[in-house]
Amino acid sequence: MSEPIRNKKLDSMTAPTPQNTPANAAPISSRAQQPGVASIKEEEMERAAAGLFAANPALVSMMQAKLGTLVGRPSGYIESLPASVRRRVAGLKGIQKDHSKLEAEFQEEVLQLEKKYFAKFTPLYETRAKIVNGASEPTEEQVKVGETKDEDDDDEEEAPKEEVNEDAGTNVKGIPEFWLSAMKNQISLAEMITDRDEGALKHLTDIRMEYLDRPGFRLIFEFEDNEHFTNKTITKTYFYQEENGYGGDFIYDHAEGDKINWKEGKDLTVRVESKKQRNKNTKQTRIVKKTVPTESFFNFFDPPKPPTDEDDATSDIEERLELDYQLGEDIKEKLIPRAIDWFTGEALQYENIEDFDEGEFEDEDDEEDDDLSDDRDEDEESDEENDGTKPKQEAAECKQS
Repeated sequence: MSEPIRNKKLDSMTAPTPQNTPANAAPISSRAQQPGVASIKEEEMERAAAGLFAANPALVSMMQAKLGTLVGRPSGYIESLPASVRRRVAGLKGIQKDHSKLEAEFQEEVLQLEKKYFAKFTPLYETRAKIVNGASEPTEEQVKVGETKDEDDDDEEEAPKEEVNEDAGTNVKGIPEFWLSAMKNQISLAEMITDRDEGALKHLTDIRMEYLDRPGFRLIFEFEDNEHFTNKTITKTYFYQEENGYGGDFIYDHAEGDKINWKEGKDLTVRVESKKQRNKNTKQTRIVKKTVPTESFFNFFDPPKPPTDEDDATSDIEERLELDYQLGEDIKEKLIPRAIDWFTGEALQYENIEDFDEGEFEDEDDEEDDDLSDDRDEDEESDEENDGTKPKQEAAECKQS
């Protein structure tokens, strides 16, 4: 339905063509002997090239800048065509513009169809929220349908039966920690949730979505009273650009999140570091505490800001913007519509786990070793020139990493 972040530097560039190649390219026929497989050691060449680029970042930048100037440069091919052919080319471009208008109309109608069925889904979501939070119980018919196996399940091997809890659960209200469990089964969200976050997310009572009057959507997280913040709802809004993309798709523009009103000492997006300092003159020591940003799911509500200047755009910020947008899409398209399947874990069988590169994951033991190393570094004593006055607490702005 929508396109991810586009590199603004490439917006005005036309696609390269065979005619864009330099005029002094190597001739098709050459008396120079073609290298055979035996004469090339690709691995050695790759290692040498990697070492060369690693040692010369300026060379890499120069090559990227040079290649950037070549992409989209007019080759002169169209201008070299006869006038009658150029006229036909212009006519085809006119037809293509009519096609683009129809694509935009198609996407707009798809959006209106989505909104139409979203209005039909909404009562189901409301009933789900009441059952999850213990405001009502499912009907006998709903339970009967839910316990019926799908046709696809009959083809699968019957899994060994797990031990069933015989407790009637008369004192249990709704489905405890429903949304937290569903989010932890959703791979992209699970990576963001820390142990500290779980204490707050277990108070999550509902996740909803609504469309905007303009292209875009809003995610609404509802919470019951908790010890971490005073917000009853925390929202995040995704905005699309007013103009459609090349294929008529909506283009993501930016996101805005609500400010979280943290209770004193309960901000999950920062941690307190203690550092021992020694005065050179008096040899007295003191403990200095400061707050520093830390990983947390709640950084999701403080999205990265798009660069204001094209020159400031980097691959890092582009990746962060794309990741932030994809997380919003996953919540909108996967988590909200099929929350019960994520809660039970059944939705995982429809996820393409192979899309996640093993290189992106590391053993938890390695992370713990890194944390211990960081702690040892932080515990080192730092000398200080001034007297032993009480230091001011430093607060750092928390941004989504």
